[in-house]
Amino acid sequence: MESAIPEHLQTARTRHRRVGDDYAPPYPSFVARHKPSVTRVVMAYFGLQSRGAPPAAAEQALARLASDFATADGPSHWDRASYVDEAGFTNVVTVAYWDDRQIFDRWFPAARERWTGEQRTNNGFGTFIEALYPSVEGYETLLSSLGRPEGVAVLADGMSGEVLEHAYWGGMRDRIPLSQTSEMAPSGAPRAIRDGARIRIVPHDNLCLIRSGQDWGDTEAAERKMYLGDVEPVLREGMDFLRDQGRSIGCYANRYMAVVGRDGTTTEKSYGMSWWKSLSALERWAESHPTHVRIFGAAMKYLSTLGPAAKLRLYHEVTVARADEQLFEYVDCHPQTGMLNAVQTVEAA
Repeated sequence: MESAIPEHLQTARTRHRRVGDDYAPPYPSFVARHKPSVTRVVMAYFGLQSRGAPPAAAEQALARLASDFATADGPSHWDRASYVDEAGFTNVVTVAYWDDRQIFDRWFPAARERWTGEQRTNNGFGTFIEALYPSVEGYETLLSSLGRPEGVAVLADGMSGEVLEHAYWGGMRDRIPLSQTSEMAPSGAPRAIRDGARIRIVPHDNLCLIRSGQDWGDTEAAERKMYLGDVEPVLREGMDFLRDQGRSIGCYANRYMAVVGRDGTTTEKSYGMSWWKSLSALERWAESHPTHVRIFGAAMKYLSTLGPAAKLRLYHEVTVARADEQLFEYVDCHPQTGMLNAVQTVEAA
């Protein structure tokens, strides 16, 4: 059993884990391991929003983005998902990952201008960029199985063995290296500033992002029926609560999306991603809110019934980012989109 925090990021604790060294998790889980030379990663979400199916110009913009990704300084990994949001708009969200901020900084300006800047072609759709640049001390991953990593874990050099810090309330925090010495509490409040056609969100310190995914592609008939019939509806109910009422508990915005292939076809994968005021707010929902208690109960019943035979793959990544590690900008998007939902008014630049 190893710690989720790699050796080179371990330090003398001033804040203690929620469990002791003799804790034994009831089932195995794993974390992604980067090379020690990796000090910062980039998670950049490029969103496209339209009323109804994306128009031809939007499809062209998506194709151009994929072409930009294929250039020398493009991301090491990217994937795409879609969903219909609370206002009835179709959103196509492409998330790209880098493990070198300097490479990203070379690539980003031209792509940004085409997506939300002066070179953007406004043909009946909105666009947005939501990006984080956390240090490796500021985020954690967790995967239920080895092989076929998702999200930022695809960039890793390898995977851990079985880790100690999981399957208890507080494990998410305990896996983040900064938690050894920092409370990671938020400070300040987000503001919106109009910058030409763009609306920029000026964020606050220690904003929290979670991406949490499911892959049922390997499941066979009985397990698939159990997941899609007993677990997924409860998960969707919780995701809808966060989307529609999340602000009351510190969730600024939530998207529950279907992953689509490079050719646009729907896959047997989904993920939820949400922006939170703080890690603490996310923890409180996870530990005690009825919607997550039901998700947790359905998942535990499913996993305890199937045991090691379960073929459902689960993963998540949780990031706590400083204000200077965040970028949010929106063009022609409705006011409930992403971090626009976190503010009441838009100031002039």
